[in-house]
Amino acid sequence: MADLAFSKESSEFKKGLQAGISIGIGYFPIALTFGLLAKTSGLSLSETVLMSIIVFAGASQYISLSLIAYGTGIFEIILTTFIVNIRHFLMSTSLNEKVEEDHLINKLIYSFGITDETFSVVATKEGPAATGFLFGVISVSYSSWVVFSGLGHLIGANLPQTLQESMGVALYAMFIGLLVPSMKKSVKVVFLAVLGAIFNSIFTIGDLMAQGWAIVTATILSAVIIESVEVIKRNRSVRNES
Repeated sequence: MADLAFSKESSEFKKGLQAGISIGIGYFPIALTFGLLAKTSGLSLSETVLMSIIVFAGASQYISLSLIAYGTGIFEIILTTFIVNIRHFLMSTSLNEKVEEDHLINKLIYSFGITDETFSVVATKEGPAATGFLFGVISVSYSSWVVFSGLGHLIGANLPQTLQESMGVALYAMFIGLLVPSMKKSVKVVFLAVLGAIFNSIFTIGDLMAQGWAIVTATILSAVIIESVEVIKRNRSVRNES
C-alpha cells in the first residue's frame, strides 16, 4: 500500500511538472526583466535572487523596486506588498476546496507558491488536485522565476552603463503595460488608477507625507472610495427593483 501511494504521488508530481512548464516559459521574459531592473535599481545579485526566493510575487517585486528607488522605508514596502497580495487570501480559500486533504505543513509549504499563474493551472485542472500535482507545478514556476531573475541581473551587469541607467524607464513602461489591458476591461480600474494618481500627487506635491506612505495611503483611499460607490450603486439598484 505504501509503495502504491508513493507511486501515485510520484505520478501526480510528474503531471504537475508538465503542467508547470508553460508557466516557467511564461516567467522567462518577466523574471529576466525584473533582474535587469533590479540591477539598475542598485540591488546586488544576491539581493535580487534572495528577493525572488523569499517573495516570489512578480507585481510585488516590481513595486518594491520603485519604492526602493524612492528610498521608501521597509515597513511601507511590506505594507504595500501586503495590500497588493490580498487577493491571495481568496485564491487560497478557493483552492482549499479543490485540493486533497493533507497535513497542515504541506499546505503551508505549497501555499507559498500560489501565484496568479499557478492558481489558474490548478483551478482549471479536472477533478481534485493532489498534493504532488501542486508541488510539481510550483517547483517549475518557482525555480524558473528565481533562476531567470538572477540571469537577468547578470545580463544587466554586462550592459553598457548608459543603457543600464536608461533601463529605469522600463519599470514605468511595465506598469503601464500591466495597467492598460485592465483599464480596457473595466471602467472601475480607470477610476481607481486616476483617483490613486490624484491622491498620490496631492500627498507628495503638498509634502504631506513621505513617498512610500503617499503610495500606500493613496491606494487604500482610492480602493475604499471606489468600492463604497459600488456598494451604494448596488443598494440603489436593489431598492429600485423592489
